[in-house]
Amino acid sequence: MVVKDGKLVGWNQPSRHPKGDSLFTYTTRSAMGFDRSGRADVAWVFTDTTQPLPYAFEDGPVVAHGRDSVPTLAGLGDRHWKKWKMETVVGGGPVLVYGGKIRVTNEEEGLFLRGEKDIHPRSAIGYTKDGRVIVLAVQGRTPGVATGVTLAEEAKVLLDLGCYEALNLDGGGSSCMLVNGKETIKPSDKTGERPVPSVFLIKKKS
Repeated sequence: MVVKDGKLVGWNQPSRHPKGDSLFTYTTRSAMGFDRSGRADVAWVFTDTTQPLPYAFEDGPVVAHGRDSVPTLAGLGDRHWKKWKMETVVGGGPVLVYGGKIRVTNEEEGLFLRGEKDIHPRSAIGYTKDGRVIVLAVQGRTPGVATGVTLAEEAKVLLDLGCYEALNLDGGGSSCMLVNGKETIKPSDKTGERPVPSVFLIKKKS
């Protein structure tokens, strides 16, 4: 999901249909948002294309099932939620650090199932308790230089950097971070930076 200038412009996948299952599994994928004051928050979110704001679940991801491919909010069960009034949001997943502790929710979010030990290039974003934003890019798939990390190793790095909450972003060939136009890691694709549908930018105020 993506929120730009307070407007929801990219939505989460509403459900998954596991092979051999007669029911849809509803998903609340994680995202990091910033409100108008610049305060950051990580939450598991549900988006509805008929609503202007996403719904945030702060206690954990919702695991619910039903016969409708696109659930209503009621279909997620009686869970505490709030309308997430954020100015900027970047979606990803899974959550890696929550409440100052490692908490990897890939299974609940339906991401990287049984892939806890997979080693890949990674990207992540988080924030510290005093409001600093941490953006992490980990190089990988470059023999003799860097192999990458697992989700658990990525979470440990973020915790060591002081993150209070953090989540994984799209990794693999999509992992790249530029600072003043220069690559900080070498992308794993032989063709270089991979085209992606959205990017996260930090600009200096003019």
